[in-house]
Amino acid sequence: MGRPVLIEKIGIPGIRDFAVYRAHGGYSLAEKTLKKMTPAEVNREVTKSGLRGRGGAGFPTGLKWSFLDRKTDKPKYLVCNADESEPGTFKDRYLMEHLPHLLIEGLIISSFALGVKTCYIYVRGEFKYIIGILKKAVDEAYQQKFLGENILGTSFSLDIFLHPGGGAYICGEETAMLESLEGKKGNPRIKPPFPAYKGLYDCPTVVNNVETLAAVVPIIGMGGDAYAKIGIGKSTGTKLISACGNINKPGVYEIELGLPVEDFIFSEEYCGGIKNGKRLKAVIPGGSSVPVLPAGLILRTLKGEQRLMTYESLEEGGFDSGTMLGSGGFIVYDEDACMVRNTWNFTRFYRHESCGQCSPCREGTAWMEPVLRRIEQGEGKYSDIDLLVNIADKIEGNTICPFGDAAAWPVSSAIRHFRHEFEFHIEHPEIVKNPDHGSLIQYPVSSIQYR
Repeated sequence: MGRPVLIEKIGIPGIRDFAVYRAHGGYSLAEKTLKKMTPAEVNREVTKSGLRGRGGAGFPTGLKWSFLDRKTDKPKYLVCNADESEPGTFKDRYLMEHLPHLLIEGLIISSFALGVKTCYIYVRGEFKYIIGILKKAVDEAYQQKFLGENILGTSFSLDIFLHPGGGAYICGEETAMLESLEGKKGNPRIKPPFPAYKGLYDCPTVVNNVETLAAVVPIIGMGGDAYAKIGIGKSTGTKLISACGNINKPGVYEIELGLPVEDFIFSEEYCGGIKNGKRLKAVIPGGSSVPVLPAGLILRTLKGEQRLMTYESLEEGGFDSGTMLGSGGFIVYDEDACMVRNTWNFTRFYRHESCGQCSPCREGTAWMEPVLRRIEQGEGKYSDIDLLVNIADKIEGNTICPFGDAAAWPVSSAIRHFRHEFEFHIEHPEIVKNPDHGSLIQYPVSSIQYR
């Protein structure tokens, strides 16, 4: 569905090296920006493009940039969120591994627009080989005078620093990331004040993720209006999707927003259908922190309309019958998947990764995990199901950062749509104690809308 605009050069041999990237037009848009445009013009193009944050929240990038306090005498910072820790999401890693100079070019253009002279790339600590790739690319950019003092003979200067994280999922939250950058424990801050006014070192700061900043490059290349014509409605441009699970062709795909979900799952161009000829059971479209939807609801809305890969279409119906595009971590489950086991697995992750600052999240995740474990292991009781719903409700909306919501939504949505599976685990402990019980449980087909 349309040609890629973000990863179109990804198949070129040696493209991660400066010389090859430059030979194929790399840094030409950074050069154009610094020599022929003003910061206001760059901001205007990004705003006109309708680009929304590709890290999960989907907040308009131009609007976020407009909040930056530009009147202060304090330094201003741009922090690139490369702490990609969301289960099911791996598209930023893909970008950094194959197109590191695209990210650097995006950082140069964005920093110029924001009046920033110092930029940090906060990289997930487990991405050791990615850090090496980024370091080499940054060093090359300095050697070729695209970073440092008076870039390309202009008055603009920029330094980029790499900062490896310590492996904490919570540091993907922007204020926890800023705390970590300052050398403190990565606990989220209470907002307001927001980073745009009081961020890194109490200075105005913009935090954007890898894909968002990389997308600034093609926006400057084609213009904001042209970029806005890609996609549909308020979901403009293209989006990288990390597809995994029970599909024939897992991987990273660049789609034009507005692609039907059904086409993405079943077309040969993308996921290639369900593995081993199985039927589709459920999808988590935006990484583990968004609600799961059964097959019928991920393919069609309650109105019977085709569900699209857009922020608005996936959210239609609220959390009763909708979900979120989130970070684009597209996890597909076939008919043999056990939703209780998968929910327990996610809850184990959130219990481990909670920073412990907020008692609803700290105590709630530590409570949900053992309850789910005993249901999964055939030792649960009916009251456990309502207990889980109650705990999730008490966590949601009652924490400093969205981590609490991320921990609650997988549990509440799994029970909302697959309560019969939880009940089956309680009613048939002799079956669920078999490690392969997902394929042994014969749920009534009428209880779920398979494709």
